[in-house]
Amino acid sequence: MPAARDPVWSAPVILVSFDIDGTLEVGDPPGPVTIHMVHRAKALGYVVGSSSDRTRLDQRNLWEALGITVDFVSHKHHLHEVRAQFECCRYVHIGDTIVDELYSTRAGFEFTNVEVLPAMGAPGWIL
Repeated sequence: MPAARDPVWSAPVILVSFDIDGTLEVGDPPGPVTIHMVHRAKALGYVVGSSSDRTRLDQRNLWEALGITVDFVSHKHHLHEVRAQFECCRYVHIGDTIVDELYSTRAGFEFTNVEVLPAMGAPGWIL
């Protein structure tokens, strides 16, 4: 008789993609999303990365300088490829421009504009 196996449990995972310039406090120009918020997303077990107009190398260098290990870096017009890489229950892109909104919604992401960023802990918000 085969041995009994422990059930495999998997929690729903949220993917969060951050634009950099105009979005993150370390962007050029700086935005309202703090590095603390990025750490909070990581602590919650989310898939975290950036989708920006910056080169992938520049994005990787930025995260490395901040001491944050991200799950992906991408150009925002490749968000559809990010979505295909990860099986998640929600896909959220946080940015500051209509271009962020265009590419994120085309890729099936929820778009959150930094100008109307919900407070951490707000009902239904990811952080």
